[in-house]
Amino acid sequence: MERGGELGRGEVLSLLVRLAFATAASYFTVKLLVSAMDPTSKQKKDAKKKAQEVMRRLGIKEKVTLSEYELMIASQLVEPTQLTTSWRDVAGLSSIIQELRETLILPIQQRNRLQNSKLIQPPKGVLLHGPPGCGKTLLARAVAKEAGARFINLDVASLTDKWYGESQKLSSAVFSLAMKLEPCIVFVDEIDSFLRVRATGDHEATAMMKAQFLQQWDGLATDHGRCVVVMGATNRPQDVDRAILRRMPAAFHIPLPGVEQREDILRLVLREESVREDTNIASLARQTEGFSGSDLMELCRTASASRPHLLDSEPEVANATSNGKHSDTESLRPITSVDFKQALGKMKESRVYNRQAEALLKMDLD
Repeated sequence: MERGGELGRGEVLSLLVRLAFATAASYFTVKLLVSAMDPTSKQKKDAKKKAQEVMRRLGIKEKVTLSEYELMIASQLVEPTQLTTSWRDVAGLSSIIQELRETLILPIQQRNRLQNSKLIQPPKGVLLHGPPGCGKTLLARAVAKEAGARFINLDVASLTDKWYGESQKLSSAVFSLAMKLEPCIVFVDEIDSFLRVRATGDHEATAMMKAQFLQQWDGLATDHGRCVVVMGATNRPQDVDRAILRRMPAAFHIPLPGVEQREDILRLVLREESVREDTNIASLARQTEGFSGSDLMELCRTASASRPHLLDSEPEVANATSNGKHSDTESLRPITSVDFKQALGKMKESRVYNRQAEALLKMDLD
């Protein structure tokens, strides 16, 4: 009986071992099948690989341990070499720049000196709002550069996942990663498309993702020691949820540039271009009423593109150029007032066409 009992226990142990192996095999088989069925599997692997490379370049690979969700968000970190925008690249917004320096940049730069004060702290949320093409994204990158902060250019689409509950984990990872990399700025462009006014018709997964994002954001407000700022940009502030606006106490309106600002922008865009001396930039600024900064950039690009690429088209000149005797810049003639006049005419025609198309579309919808 004793020997039979021992054999019985051995058989049970063997059965348990086989069951454990079968369970493990089934688990990994199901995991492989789910991974194969997931259409975003390759995208996630690429994002993690990119995140690890960015973290290595930032020199924080060994200092910080990241979860798989934080690695997904870390792939959207902007490397310091890509943060080349500074105040020298922003024209026509001197008053906004001064306010941003006082409100946001100085508290970030001197956070160690000001840590005993709860009042002189960088705001947990900053909203840049105004018409399209007026420099909101440019300002955000310049702020990150000047403040010396890490910059997460958050792609809202990366927070959505087909599996239930994953979007909430990714939303939490945005803030947990930012706290590990502080000082950090989380930039959300077109924030109204993500955190728009909530309605009863919202999808359950979207509503839960927004709720998780807001909950984590509130955690920053209660922890004054954290130097994490959420910065949003929108041209439709009326569509942003009130709960979001409350979390963004520092709001800056970026308007269309006035005539003096337009002249500053034109001179900034053309600072490294060859422009004929008799070209009147001040007059051009007066003729571009209602143009945004990006419109002025496009105007200069169109005027520059209208130039013939080579002053001389003889074969021997082309050969000399290819041999390094002449540079490409020497072969371009300066931009003239005629080029700007032609470019301005094209852009005004395009604007009229766009307004007519928009009016026709509105009539069709009505």
